[in-house]
Amino acid sequence: MTGRLGSVNQTFMTLRIYNTLSRQLDEFSPLEANHVRMYVCGMTVYDVCHLGHARSMVAFDVVQRWLKASGYRVTYVRNVTDIDDKIIRRALENKETIGALTDRMVALLHRDADALGVERPDHEPRATQYVGQMLGLIERLEQRGLAYRARNQDVNFSVRKFDGYGKLSGKSLDALRAGERVAVDDGKADPLDFVLWKSAKATEPDDAKWPSVFGPGRPGWHIECSAMACDLLGESFDIHGGGADLQFPHHENEIAQSEGAFGKPLARYWMHNGFVTRDFEKMSKAWATSSPSRKFWPALTQRPRDFSLCARITAAH
Repeated sequence: MTGRLGSVNQTFMTLRIYNTLSRQLDEFSPLEANHVRMYVCGMTVYDVCHLGHARSMVAFDVVQRWLKASGYRVTYVRNVTDIDDKIIRRALENKETIGALTDRMVALLHRDADALGVERPDHEPRATQYVGQMLGLIERLEQRGLAYRARNQDVNFSVRKFDGYGKLSGKSLDALRAGERVAVDDGKADPLDFVLWKSAKATEPDDAKWPSVFGPGRPGWHIECSAMACDLLGESFDIHGGGADLQFPHHENEIAQSEGAFGKPLARYWMHNGFVTRDFEKMSKAWATSSPSRKFWPALTQRPRDFSLCARITAAH
């Protein structure tokens, strides 16, 4: 993101944002005058935050601060994923409820973000609070012929029925088809399809199941962000952000779901922060959450708003 100050009487700066969707620097202009609506994919709270999470939190904190300093009113949403396979597995391992695990991890997330001097978003929705909206979106997609009920009781999105799939990542259906690996009895009509609603399994705890017209189950990962973003920011908004690893398939699938349901662009500008690397490779989750990588956290929590780490992160942008 770049900008230049205008004249003394000019309220706003001229901003240019590298837009992953257009693959170029685009001059920024919000849909609503003077008001920027921004959604950023947050953390899946089955474990403590790691360096990659820190980089994303700091990067988009800088973005929203820059926008405010430029004279805009900003509505910033960063979600929390508090239901998925990893969370269920960890809660079972710990012999605790899903809510107890995720509440504890969210508290630690806030502690770490506060220590980094990262401002809280205006809204921090949790996936489990928006299951009703997700189900409404899935029903709308089914009505429009973009979702189908599979033989294993899941509900899947039909990728080939959405024109423009791959426009964010640059991946073509032909290239994706060449890399297909057909899963055995997964209920998909096509290996490229992705799950919107997962049917309940007998081995899963009761707090991982919701009633629905499709039968008991829980939402797939991708549908949660479409539901929360559109509910809080509208069916079209200005900026969607997240880590570079979310560009495909998560953000690609968000576009397919949201635009398939509402027939309008989800976000005008897509921003992705880079990876934290170790020995010139993307840092693994195992190392990122290990003791060496987190040794700075205690010092930060004892010295709130120490911006030295933030400065190092933003310097690499």
